[in-house]
Amino acid sequence: MFSNTNSKKASKIDTLIGHNTEIRGDIMFTGGLHVDGKVIGNIIAESGSGSVISLSEQGVIEGEIHVPNVVVNGSVIGDVYSDTHLELAEKARIKGNVYYSYIEMARGSEVNGNLVHQDGVSSSSSQTQIRDDMDLGEEAAASSL
Repeated sequence: MFSNTNSKKASKIDTLIGHNTEIRGDIMFTGGLHVDGKVIGNIIAESGSGSVISLSEQGVIEGEIHVPNVVVNGSVIGDVYSDTHLELAEKARIKGNVYYSYIEMARGSEVNGNLVHQDGVSSSSSQTQIRDDMDLGEEAAASSL
C-alpha cells in the first residue's frame, strides 16, 4: 500500500469463503484465509504462525478476529487483534476496537472504536481466553440438552 510492496496480501490462500457463503461458528486456521462471504463467529489463528486473513470489499465478519496479519477491505462488527501487521484498505469498516502492533490505514477506511497500540504484545493470552470461553459454551450447550 505504501512503500513496502512485499505485502502480506500476496500470501498463499489456503481457504476461501465464497461470496454466496455464510458460516456460523468460530473458525480456527493456519495459513491464508480469504473471506468474500459472511462469517458470524470468531476467527482465530495462532499467534506467531504468520497466518493471514483478508476480507474483501463484499465480505462481512460479525465476531472477533485474532490473527497475526489482517487485511480488511470489508465490514467487521467486533474487535480486531493483530500482533504483526494490520492493513485497512479504503472500503474497510470496523465497528469495534482495534488492537495492533503495526497498522496501515488507507484514506476512506473507518474504525468506530478505539485504536490500541500493543508494542510487541502477543495476543496468545486472549486467544487462550477465547478457546476457554468456547469450551465453556460447548459444555453449557451440552448440559442443557
